[in-house]
Amino acid sequence: MRLVNNLKTTLLLGALIGLCMLIGHLFLGPQGVFFGLLFGGFANLLAFFYSDRIAMLAMGGREVQRAELPWLFDLVEQLATRAGLPMPRIFVCPQAAPNAFATGRSPRHAALAVTRGMLENFPEHELEGVIAHELAHIKHRDMLISTLAAVMAGLISYAGYMLMFFGGRRDNPLGALGAILMIVLAPLAATLIRLAISRSREYAADAYAGELCGDPYKLVAALQRLSRGNERIPTETPPAFHSLYTVQPLSRSELASWFSTHPPIAKRIAALQTQAARMRQ
Repeated sequence: MRLVNNLKTTLLLGALIGLCMLIGHLFLGPQGVFFGLLFGGFANLLAFFYSDRIAMLAMGGREVQRAELPWLFDLVEQLATRAGLPMPRIFVCPQAAPNAFATGRSPRHAALAVTRGMLENFPEHELEGVIAHELAHIKHRDMLISTLAAVMAGLISYAGYMLMFFGGRRDNPLGALGAILMIVLAPLAATLIRLAISRSREYAADAYAGELCGDPYKLVAALQRLSRGNERIPTETPPAFHSLYTVQPLSRSELASWFSTHPPIAKRIAALQTQAARMRQ
């Protein structure tokens, strides 16, 4: 799994450089390829080393210290130690919809975020299941490829928005170009997310979380509550970053469904129930 993720990371970074070179050629001609290469290289460094900060900025995450939430730090530390992982940094996001995600380029640079809605409304044993799921992504090194794909998809989809904004009305050449680019780039960004992120990673993270908690039904109960919460409460964050969450958020954006990478909750619960039955034998 780590080899596959490393290969996908390399392909993503290469695709970003190629895209920048293509855009440079389209706008500046042959000499623009060189500028595209330079910009793409800089963008790669930025995405690789700061993708976690970009994700947290997009989600509105604020880093918290142990003195603020000692019980949460104790829970995460206990699970991380059991998983053989270093303690991740902990963030709280302001969204009312319950959810969580992990990001960072490696286990040593990992960050784990939970929303305000989850902290306020989830019992501790269900929160344990969700945290174990996110620690599984850190253990399997899923978060780098997920965050890179989200950052790159976000940059691609925002390119059209920027042109539309600076172009003013759509009858302005820049605004019209931005509208056309949105038709082309938004599906491209969504396709990039789907190609980079396999749905099987969620099943693998669920299974590992069940083992880590010692009871898969902790995550089963959490997924049921997460599903109900996200069916009622929209999450106003960029759709390109929704692939990072434990469950697919509800969004008012028309683009959100394009970026869906999560398997159905019912199938995830069924897999966990099968795991629980095996563990009882």
